[in-house]
Amino acid sequence: MKTNIGVFFGGRSTEHEISVISASQAMHAIDREKFDVTPIYITKDGKWLTGDALFEVSNYRNPKELEQKCEQVYMRPIYGDNKLYKVNKKLFKSDVLTELDVVIPVLHGSNGEDGVFEGLLETIGIPFAGCNTLSSANGMDKITMKMILQANDIPVVDYVWFTDKQWFSQRDALIKKVEDKLGYPVIVKPANLGSSVGIGRARNREELIEKVEEAEKYSARIIVEHMVENLQEINCSVLGDCDDYQTSVLEEPIKSGEILSYTDKYLGGTKGTTGMQASQKRIPADLPADETERIQFLAGETFRVLSCHGVSRVDVIVDADTRKVYVNEINTIPGSLSFYLWEATGLPFDKLMEKLVSLAVKRKREQGMKTVSYGQNIFALGGGCGVKGGLKGGVKGKLK
Repeated sequence: MKTNIGVFFGGRSTEHEISVISASQAMHAIDREKFDVTPIYITKDGKWLTGDALFEVSNYRNPKELEQKCEQVYMRPIYGDNKLYKVNKKLFKSDVLTELDVVIPVLHGSNGEDGVFEGLLETIGIPFAGCNTLSSANGMDKITMKMILQANDIPVVDYVWFTDKQWFSQRDALIKKVEDKLGYPVIVKPANLGSSVGIGRARNREELIEKVEEAEKYSARIIVEHMVENLQEINCSVLGDCDDYQTSVLEEPIKSGEILSYTDKYLGGTKGTTGMQASQKRIPADLPADETERIQFLAGETFRVLSCHGVSRVDVIVDADTRKVYVNEINTIPGSLSFYLWEATGLPFDKLMEKLVSLAVKRKREQGMKTVSYGQNIFALGGGCGVKGGLKGGVKGKLK
């Protein structure tokens, strides 16, 4: 019997469409001789759908028609229940549609790549490829990520961060802090988005105010970073888990402006190509051997200290004047799953998907060796919350 892989994608995110493209590429790469594939598409309003129509990207042009061709489904947040249930609205009951053996999340951005969805999978206890709840959240939030990297001597550019409420109540003080610590130009970013959404460059105070007010539309936490003006952007993918991983060849994305934009990433390339592999890039990046090794080392260290799992992509900045390297961010579910970097490294896309499945199963097996609860029932032994002094510290009287 084949392993049934559930591929989750879409989601309530500004990167919804990119997730659809990445998932489509991944699903078509899976070897159907070895695996069954169940697509689970999360609509922009949060419905879960499954059906064969989801395999064809052109069907997403009309969401209402697509929904009519699919079955609405859900999973129960009960540990050990790996079943996918269909919603039968007419009879007000649910039936089992299939059972998933492994899940591969291909959800980009908020409500999918930030630990929210991963927490559900961990609650259910189903094997899944990719970062767990903690590492997903830390990797997604640019502020937390930089704090962790700094604490582990991984170089990042100087930054200032604040919340949207702080901006409205302490704007002048925050502007002064940015100007004193960073100067201009700076890059303003929402703390927890990817795909260059909401990111802008500010050359002066007026532009800083404008870019922060744009970024706070997308996130409650804002980060302002020193901008390296004469830079190279280099990406490296990492595959495995934090104790056993490998790094890919490097790529240098080609940007059309000052910042690598959403359009550069996903709407570039040649006719008929979509996803991150379609954007303009040099693979492998044209760098000296020692710089290549340095970047691969820092990518691996970033993956390790954030306790990552599965496939990620680490983006770094090289100061072209000083040749200093700074880790910019990590994408814990990268666009197109960075398959093009692994193909250039010698690992075909179908083998990458097979590796992700094996990583999911391995982690589940290792987690099964850990203690998560005690077999003894303290209540049966007379402990716990009694009428008198049941709680530590002595709570007297009846519980109400």
